Amino acid sequence: MKRELKLYNTLTRSLETFHPLNPPLVTFYSCGPTVYDYTHIGHMRTFVNNDFLKRVLLYLDYKVKHVINITDVGHLTGDSDIGEDKLEKGAKKTGKTVWEVSKYYTDFFLKTLKLLNIVMPDYLPRATDNINEMIKIDEILEKKGFTYETKEALYFDVSKFKNYGRLSGQKLEEKIQGAREEVYIDKNKKHPADFSLWFKRVGRFKNHTMHWQSPWGDGFPGWHIECTAMSTKYLGKTIDIHSGGVEHIPIHHENEIAQAEAAFGVQFVRYWVHFQHLLMDGKKMSKSLGNFYTIDDILKNKINPISLRLFFAQAHYRQAQNFTWKAVKSADNSYQRLKEIYLKLKEKARSSVKLSGKAESYKDKFISSITNDLQLPQALAILWEVVKDKTLATEEKLELINDFDKVLGLNLNQLKKDKIDSKVILLAQQRQEARQIKDYKKADELRKKIEALGYKIEDVGKKFELKRK
Repeated sequence: MKRELKLYNTLTRSLETFHPLNPPLVTFYSCGPTVYDYTHIGHMRTFVNNDFLKRVLLYLDYKVKHVINITDVGHLTGDSDIGEDKLEKGAKKTGKTVWEVSKYYTDFFLKTLKLLNIVMPDYLPRATDNINEMIKIDEILEKKGFTYETKEALYFDVSKFKNYGRLSGQKLEEKIQGAREEVYIDKNKKHPADFSLWFKRVGRFKNHTMHWQSPWGDGFPGWHIECTAMSTKYLGKTIDIHSGGVEHIPIHHENEIAQAEAAFGVQFVRYWVHFQHLLMDGKKMSKSLGNFYTIDDILKNKINPISLRLFFAQAHYRQAQNFTWKAVKSADNSYQRLKEIYLKLKEKARSSVKLSGKAESYKDKFISSITNDLQLPQALAILWEVVKDKTLATEEKLELINDFDKVLGLNLNQLKKDKIDSKVILLAQQRQEARQIKDYKKADELRKKIEALGYKIEDVGKKFELKRK
């Protein structure tokens, strides 16, 4: 019998047994990047955790229909309709066009996904390719009386939506009071918490590069309507899972719910899954603070990107995780050790084997961990128990590790033993001969030559092992 998955649902603030609307299909929408700057590893903690969730669903034999959007217009520097469009800001900073900026940083995001071994979504829609869908929803909302228009924009009137604030647990009066403390450009907004569905190309946005015709004039979409349009276009009016960072709860995701449910009259999302931040020195890693690293920084420090993935698995997704180079290098050492162990097991294993009772119990514990709100740290601990268990047959260990890696995504079954250059092997043999006649000076010189060629040599009794540095 399939093990039930329990997920923490932000909407109900409780751990719930997951039941998709149309099993075995699971519809899954993940808030994607705004491609005005580099995707940093704080973002990638969210996308790796998305991937863990997706892999668990696939492991449990669900069929996952997954969407990650690309925001390439309409996301202002302030989530509450303040500031300038982030793409315009990125274009000014780089001296490129907004279209060039969008393509460059989208490509960087996709490269990062690949390096972290993230299963690609079924759809990667761009906001600029779905303007008509956004306009259609705006028209429905206008017809139903949820909007009003000013000289600058078409707004969603949050006071017309009776359940506004349900996701964050904040009452509308509290949200409006808190919002008043911010600076707003359009003084004709009825409530500070109202949000834009369509910005007109006037006033502060008169020179906005990306713009389209609409019933409300020449302009561009608000950020929140983009996700609603793209998610419902590809996944339907009710979605099983919608995920994103915790920072999206009070505004972006609250607004998505309001406009989707006001437009279509049905529940928008059944399970809301939110991921906590990656911290650096106790602060959220972010572009605005300038305290971030990208996947290129990981590579420059000679750390395997998969080791970063392993690092992310060491903390539960609902807990903040602190980034340090020491911790990531420790994860890299662990990954190198795991790879070596795996290759040795692969070399020794003769055939597949039926799992013993003990091996089955390990598998059962692993499944219990991943189905209990994605307890990846526990799942990793079980993996290392298997690796260290001297009573398990080699073939059992290999089978369990391969099975667990369907969820962990450490790419172990793709590993192949390094082909070592014959020149290096010859040097190692000469060193071995020098050691046998106790010519340690020559042996040390040969070891340095081996290391200069990118290898390290370890003595194992009377034999030796060569490994890439």
